[in-house]
Amino acid sequence: MANDCSETSTVDMKAETSTKEIIAERYPGRVVKHEKFGIWDYYEEKDPDGRVSLLLTVAKQYSELRQCAPYVARMIKDVMGMPGCKARLGVYAVTEHLIALIPALSLWYQSRLVEMLEVALTTGNVDTRRLLHICASRILCNVASMILESIRARARNTLNKKIRRWFALHAFRAYARLDVPTFDRREVRVKLAATSDDYGQTVVWQTLKLATENASLCTQFSAQAFVLLRALQGNQVGRFLAVVALLSETVSWLTHHFNLFAQGIAYAITTKNQNYLRLRGWKVAVKQQKHRKEMVAGNLSEFAVSEYNNALEVLGDDGKSWGDEDDVEQTTDAMGLFREFLAHVPQIAFTVMAFKNPANMPASLASLNLVQGAARNFALSVYNMVSRSQSIVGHFSAVRDLYEVRNIQNEVPDGDLPLVFSPETPGVALEFRNVSFKYPNATDYALQNVSFSLLPGQLCVIVGSNGAGKSTILKLIVRLYDPQEGQILIDGHDVRTLKLSDLRQAISVLFQDYTHFPLSIRDNIALGDPTGNKDEERVRLAARLGGAESLIDKLPDGLDTFLERPSVDHLYGPREGSKTVLGKPFDICAVRDAAGINASSTSELSGGQMQRLAVARTFMRSVVREDAKVALLLFDEPSASLDPAAEHDLFDRLRELRGRKTMVFSSHRFGNLTRHADLILYMDHSGIVESGTHDGLLKNDGEYARLWKLQAQAFI
Repeated sequence: MANDCSETSTVDMKAETSTKEIIAERYPGRVVKHEKFGIWDYYEEKDPDGRVSLLLTVAKQYSELRQCAPYVARMIKDVMGMPGCKARLGVYAVTEHLIALIPALSLWYQSRLVEMLEVALTTGNVDTRRLLHICASRILCNVASMILESIRARARNTLNKKIRRWFALHAFRAYARLDVPTFDRREVRVKLAATSDDYGQTVVWQTLKLATENASLCTQFSAQAFVLLRALQGNQVGRFLAVVALLSETVSWLTHHFNLFAQGIAYAITTKNQNYLRLRGWKVAVKQQKHRKEMVAGNLSEFAVSEYNNALEVLGDDGKSWGDEDDVEQTTDAMGLFREFLAHVPQIAFTVMAFKNPANMPASLASLNLVQGAARNFALSVYNMVSRSQSIVGHFSAVRDLYEVRNIQNEVPDGDLPLVFSPETPGVALEFRNVSFKYPNATDYALQNVSFSLLPGQLCVIVGSNGAGKSTILKLIVRLYDPQEGQILIDGHDVRTLKLSDLRQAISVLFQDYTHFPLSIRDNIALGDPTGNKDEERVRLAARLGGAESLIDKLPDGLDTFLERPSVDHLYGPREGSKTVLGKPFDICAVRDAAGINASSTSELSGGQMQRLAVARTFMRSVVREDAKVALLLFDEPSASLDPAAEHDLFDRLRELRGRKTMVFSSHRFGNLTRHADLILYMDHSGIVESGTHDGLLKNDGEYARLWKLQAQAFI
């Protein structure tokens, strides 16, 4: 049975008190109101300025527009500089304004018809030739409108395509250049949102389109107002009705769609109801393919239905999404009554005037019909212009963010010292001096006062429990982050003074949370050496060294198999197994197979197979290329997903590099690699506990020796 929303449990009261304390501590002086609607929690903060006058609102928007103006000017300059865009932009703007004049022309010819009606009522004569001329002119207006709209559409589509192509490169570069800590910052992600391409329309095109449409709307309602007043010149009844109708329609539109003096609010809506969350979770689980294997293998079908049904029963009528239509109550307010009154003002005025002069009632009725139609179009133009003016500030701000993305400074600064070493040199020297580091927004240190040193060509293995900081050491070496304290030296140089491009070119790294890109296997392996070529012989050699060659040969498209095929295929037709009305087979299968869409589909690989591909990518740059400028190899749990035989083969190949490259491994498993290490660092959450060679640490009979014996006993 559904819970009564008026009831508040002790737990809820405690939670609300805790929330208020958090707000008071983090945001002194700010007030957030909390209300419960069924299972939903609604949090609202009102603008501390209260109800701001329209004048101040406009002044604020004007100030914002002034700040964004240089970026918009730069945007227009960039668009005008694109080949063929200047002419297209001119055609688009001109046709937009010509189309805006068509309603005024139609209104003019309609007013001539009203004038002919008045003459016909007075004299009883109809000018047939003039009537045909007016009708033909109105038809020509419609034809001209269709032709102009076709020209505008072509110019608009061409402009959008050219802008989207330029924009795509700009957005890609903006994302690609950011380092890890900078990319993780919320304010940076907000600016990057300006580079989104919503339904194929970039913020650049949307801003140009909005500005052009706003200008054409000014032309449209100015022309309509001018034509209407000219058409009714000398017609006191018509002009009076026009003024009344224009005011009533315009005010009605604006009061219905805008509260110009409304107080701004910020709000958040959430629910912590476990039954609703469980219901939504199961709903997602049964729909997504990635959960299907466990659903079937775990025999979860009946259990899932039972859980879903139980959640539905407990929630009752409260199990609705926020904003369902049946939650909306129809209310009558004073503003609604005022709008209803305004809608009838022209008819009231017409009735009063008709009583005064009944003889002119037919002509007045025609004038009323004319001015009311014109007034609606005029009011709609005003509404559209005001509406778009409200959003143009947001578009201009998005343009500013778009260009400012280029100026975002990475948190990891580049050095200016080149890293120079001979390819014949057996690696580089590496040293940590009292290094302490904690991740952004973290309170505890991931590393504290860590020191060790390696000579060129030496092998270091870092062992210890999960979370001890092993992976963090590798991330600091490659400068994904910089430590808060201490120094990291390569060949005696602080890594912060070295050019980032040189440093990262000299390092080949395999992280524990390695990534496979939504590209082919060939491209994934070749990414290990982005500056080299990716011919099949080199890629296969890297795959062989990584132990991945045999699994690649078994895949449907070999090296060209996609690990995660991008969604580029489009299929439409009757679903598989469908038949025609006469019972003949007719479905999507034939065209799907003819297109070969299944031939290179996503292939599922095991964790060990995926790790072999990641190792192959590391070998691509560090070993396969003879002139490779790689002197330091970093491996983070390189055998975590490998079986014992594959792990043994991998470590055999890696030991062959000993003395040729400096190597640092992290692992929580002790294997035959540690026996050959020049330096073993045993770490726990307090830092480096023990260091030395394998034999030396066994003689010390410390924590390393204890864990070594435990793992060794597992294989006895």
